[in-house]
Amino acid sequence: MVFPMVFLKSVDWVVYQILVNSCYRAARKMRSYGFFLRNLSLTTSQQHPSFPSVTKCCLEGRGSQTLICDIDGALLRSQSFFPYFMLVAFEGGSIFRAFVLLSSWPFLWFLDSELRLRVMIFITFCGLKIKDMETVERSGLPKFYLENINLQVYELWASTGSRVVFTSVPRVMVEGFLKAYLSVNHVLGTEMQTVLGQYFTGLPSGAGLRVKSSALKEFFGEKKPDIGLGSSSLHDHHFISMCKESYVVTKEDSKSIPSSVMTRDRYPKPLMFHDGRLAFFPTPSATLAMFLWLPLGIFLAIYRIGIGIFLPYKMANLLGIWSGIDLKLKGEDVNYHSESGNKRKGVLYVCSHRTLLDPVFLCTTLGRSLTAVTYSLSKTSEIIAPIRTVRLTRDRKKDGETMQRLLSEGDLVVCPEGTTCREPYLLRFSSLFAELADEIVPVAMYTHVSMFYGTTASGLKCLDPIFFLMNPRPSYQIHLLGKLPKEQTCAGGRSCCEVANCIQRQLADALGFECTTLTRDKYMMLAGNEGVVQNKEKPIKYVN
Repeated sequence: MVFPMVFLKSVDWVVYQILVNSCYRAARKMRSYGFFLRNLSLTTSQQHPSFPSVTKCCLEGRGSQTLICDIDGALLRSQSFFPYFMLVAFEGGSIFRAFVLLSSWPFLWFLDSELRLRVMIFITFCGLKIKDMETVERSGLPKFYLENINLQVYELWASTGSRVVFTSVPRVMVEGFLKAYLSVNHVLGTEMQTVLGQYFTGLPSGAGLRVKSSALKEFFGEKKPDIGLGSSSLHDHHFISMCKESYVVTKEDSKSIPSSVMTRDRYPKPLMFHDGRLAFFPTPSATLAMFLWLPLGIFLAIYRIGIGIFLPYKMANLLGIWSGIDLKLKGEDVNYHSESGNKRKGVLYVCSHRTLLDPVFLCTTLGRSLTAVTYSLSKTSEIIAPIRTVRLTRDRKKDGETMQRLLSEGDLVVCPEGTTCREPYLLRFSSLFAELADEIVPVAMYTHVSMFYGTTASGLKCLDPIFFLMNPRPSYQIHLLGKLPKEQTCAGGRSCCEVANCIQRQLADALGFECTTLTRDKYMMLAGNEGVVQNKEKPIKYVN
């Protein structure tokens, strides 16, 4: 009974704020507009920042100084924090919560900045589980934060010795990223009320939204910070005026121009893993386009799955391309086979791992059936798979025997990374496959999506193929690198680890990726588990 009562009280508070205060705020805005018309010249002069632009700030000799700023309007190039609330609502909450937040956007235009922020916080956080918010903060938000960092601001940020962020947005949305990627010393944001230690109420705790100027006075006391950085709004002018030096980030500084966009090679920390379904930055217009596409996307996914299951490879390939799938094959498929006595041994296709559909698209493009070995594949994915799949146990001896038997029956597909990676990196290859076959063909896989990711670490894996096929134009590029020469295999005297590392480097060169020594570390980083579907027998992890 506690949570329903808190929810009803929260709704009552929001309705009161909107209905009672909106009229007064609207009247105040109208009065300010009238004042604007009567004092056009004065107001115009106030719109221009009274502080120099951040581009005018000298970066030398800042190593012992303290910088204070807000992540919203200063550190990030995005003009609104709405997309980040949408990410939390969709990834941490549900599609229904995301729809409610999107529906509120037209009404938010009539509210002032403070009430607008309160409403977005309430819709996003009311009833949201704390653990879900922590998952999104750790695995979903960092990618979009990094892509929207203002490079000019970051250069000033990196040149200082101490950094403190004051913001009105909820602290739980930004603190993890700021500390993990930008080495911030302190983050002071709005604290959120919780109930039963498991859910957010959607209301700010304590005194309400964090007021940056007041928080700065409380934190530093009589001491003045060295550098203040804010937006060109009058609220931020008061905030940064308490510093020894003050600079503003103008709208021109925040535009997507080369001097303000942070490229991947400039990231303070490599972004190797991230989670979540949304592959686009969910601005209001982009989110609306997603919801309008959703019915057709679901139909297309069912259609694409159906033709893959019931039609021959050539026809499925043709109709799949007709439905919008961008499928490209590079390299020539040659049926290499070795003879061991009178027994013919199959060819082992070693693929880089982008989605669960890697073996399916390889079979479709080659036009013949292959067997795929997998780890932790959901029952749903096994049922709808148009090819034969065999589950491995992560017991090296048992898996070796299984793969040897399958190779004696025909060609086999394996993804030795053991898990998918969305970014341009290859994870460490398991060396087991190198011991089992002499006929090895490396296959470089590359995928691109515009709306939904077809992989997840914390969500339902059975929906991975569906989400991938819901994209308007999912892309799969397959590059057959040719059979590995005998002298580069175990039959040529090389160790299994040397063979695995050699193939990893070949695939990385073909894709333009970087090799790493990481394996299934992503599950602990993103979801806090080992990413294993539990069976009756506990899986045994082996060392490569």
